[in-house]
Amino acid sequence: MKMKNIAFALLALVAGTASAQVAANSTIIGGREATLFERVAKIEKKNDRFNLYFNMHYAFDADFNTAGNGGFDQGAFNMRQFRIEAKGKVTDWLSYRWRQRLNRSNDGDGFIDNLPNSIDFACLNFAVNKKFSISVGKQCAAYGGIEYDLNPIEIYRYSEMINNMSNFMSGVMFTYDFTPNQQLAFQVLDSRNGSIEDTYGENLVANKLPLMYTLNWNANMFDGAWQTRWSVSVMDEVKDKYMYYVALGNQFNFSPKCNMFVDLMSSYEGIDRKGIMTNMFGGKDNFNGHNMSNTLYNSLVAKVNWRFLPKWNFFVKGMLESAAIYGGEEGVADGNYRTSVGYLTGVEYYPMETNLHLFLTFVGQTHQFTERARALGQSDFSTQRVSIGFIYQLPAF
Repeated sequence: MKMKNIAFALLALVAGTASAQVAANSTIIGGREATLFERVAKIEKKNDRFNLYFNMHYAFDADFNTAGNGGFDQGAFNMRQFRIEAKGKVTDWLSYRWRQRLNRSNDGDGFIDNLPNSIDFACLNFAVNKKFSISVGKQCAAYGGIEYDLNPIEIYRYSEMINNMSNFMSGVMFTYDFTPNQQLAFQVLDSRNGSIEDTYGENLVANKLPLMYTLNWNANMFDGAWQTRWSVSVMDEVKDKYMYYVALGNQFNFSPKCNMFVDLMSSYEGIDRKGIMTNMFGGKDNFNGHNMSNTLYNSLVAKVNWRFLPKWNFFVKGMLESAAIYGGEEGVADGNYRTSVGYLTGVEYYPMETNLHLFLTFVGQTHQFTERARALGQSDFSTQRVSIGFIYQLPAF
């Protein structure tokens, strides 16, 4: 099945190349980008029941690091993201969405919901009325944060907080628009995809209801000048162990040419879900075969975009994160063990009236360890990457 999906994707890309000489002003139909089908067949699509997209982030990456001998590590072409997506509106009250990452394993054996991690979305959405809706199936966890809410192909590097989270799980979400510009969402999902052993390790007592509960507030205030994506979550990890997660995402739109977002995130984990602190202490074998307890991760992410010319965007982004333990893990001193600093900048070029953009970016990250961590054999290191490539949500049908 996977090979068929890839073959279909390649055929669509070939069709896109064949139609590349279509004039740029003919790629917009009714305010949206024309699909490959419409360009090749010259037949306008008349309904919204089926829409097919290829989400691509492709680049040539030159990687550098200070580990080992340091310096230049490797240069290679890389399809960093390749996801196929279908969605549509069947009736006024029923819609659907499916998205799958093609460059990830499709093995779903042993997963609670019998779906592989390659599938992001497989859900139905029911619009009960104009204000209230219900989503059922595999979906994105309703964590807050502006960057978290973006299409993954748009991200040059996630924060370590998001990069080490389980973001797509099965369950149900209830959404209520209590004003035209404010929304509340309550979500109940499986707290994990795989088995308890794969997620946390051995010698743990599983809960009979391994669920996560999230309350999310989204708002668009002051004529769009301030947008929020705030959430609080409680995850039932294993027996008597819980994760408490808070995310406060804020976007500020200063003008049509300039905006910025600031995301604040904090995760206190009764048993180390991220695994960063567990690995710092030598792995699960040092904690009776499972992850360590009572870890705390904090993250601050900020990004500024400046559209300095109609087709050109410049951005700069910073990330500040910490990894610590608080709560009395036996034989482990409380306190911060690592601080990570991420720094990104780049320029993007939008050649058409579509979401296609070419980019040149620099991505760097520095990890600094405290004396507690250095006593465990940890040492500071940095990584950098220069990338040139393209990002495109290509509408195929």
